[in-house]
Amino acid sequence: MKCYKLISALLLLCSIPIFGQVYTDKVVGQKNQEVKDSLKVADYPYALPIWGEKVAKKGYKLPYSAGLSVNYFWQDSQIVINDLQVGFNNGPMYNLDEIVRFDKSHVEAGALTIRPDIWLLPFLNIYGVFGKANTATKINAGIYIPDADNNWSQIASFSTKANFNATTFGIGMTPTIGIGGGWLALDMNMAWTDISSLDKPAFSYVFGPRLGKTFKPFRDKDQNIAFWVGGFRVHISGDTNGNLPLSEFIDLENAQQKVDSGLAKVDENQTQVNTWWDSLTPAEQKNPSNIVKHNTANRALESAGTILATLDGALSTAESSSVQYSLQKRPKDMWNFIVGSQYQLNPHLMFRVEAGFLGSRTQVLGGLQYRFGL
Repeated sequence: MKCYKLISALLLLCSIPIFGQVYTDKVVGQKNQEVKDSLKVADYPYALPIWGEKVAKKGYKLPYSAGLSVNYFWQDSQIVINDLQVGFNNGPMYNLDEIVRFDKSHVEAGALTIRPDIWLLPFLNIYGVFGKANTATKINAGIYIPDADNNWSQIASFSTKANFNATTFGIGMTPTIGIGGGWLALDMNMAWTDISSLDKPAFSYVFGPRLGKTFKPFRDKDQNIAFWVGGFRVHISGDTNGNLPLSEFIDLENAQQKVDSGLAKVDENQTQVNTWWDSLTPAEQKNPSNIVKHNTANRALESAGTILATLDGALSTAESSSVQYSLQKRPKDMWNFIVGSQYQLNPHLMFRVEAGFLGSRTQVLGGLQYRFGL
């Protein structure tokens, strides 16, 4: 389904950790005095970052000013869908929030991304990101109605698994500060996800603070290893609207049987509710709790009956029928915890791994970064 493709593309591509762990480091400590003195007298050979030479002469060690990273990313994430409205054949839209319940819908995906970057300022990295993804979205949902005792039961269910390819492109920046090998980075980016079936790319925003430390346990002074912890917050554009053929929305082979069964159950429960209400005394019918119970049951049963009857009519011309939908979607948890490590073979070449967990999103990333001077 097209709406699920959009949801899974956004939750995958906008949640890819993009930050590359390099930074401008203030050299401190007596044992590093020789390195600090050499920075102050050496000529800085590159045009970037702006003010790079001035900063280097103050005892800061700068990374190479340009880089290219290649990352592979996998994740599994739960999604939340609400404010669902559905209509058929460009007819009225019906809000189904009260009667439709989604059960642990997941997005599982793998993606390959490329990230070119430059240090515009000594403490500000800017970058672009381009990605390709293969994603599977699993969604399970049901239509629920109440009976005379306000017990809700499922009268129809549907599930879908959509596999698709998507492309993302974005821009971002990472302010950083480093002192004596310890560092803080505040990664933030904007991304647009493009799928062929959508009218326009969808927008997302990511914020990822990280706190880390770089160690030099190797004989080669250019080799080091870094560890970090942090968080990751994902915000996506919440509104989704679309129009698609009925055959892409439900399984037509079993749809008529489910509709007939659902309509029969709605009639049965409506009879139970009416019988219960008519059995109450006038005083009991004025009881606020009974009024709420009665109104809720009638509203839910009317909503379920209307949508099933409308779908029943659309099934008679299933091949030419269409579905209009509108919904709000979001990750179940906007934040998750991040841990990572990077091994630097030399100032040009780094290898990185990172894992995200806690909450409802799990993710793993592996990457290779090459840096050079501009």
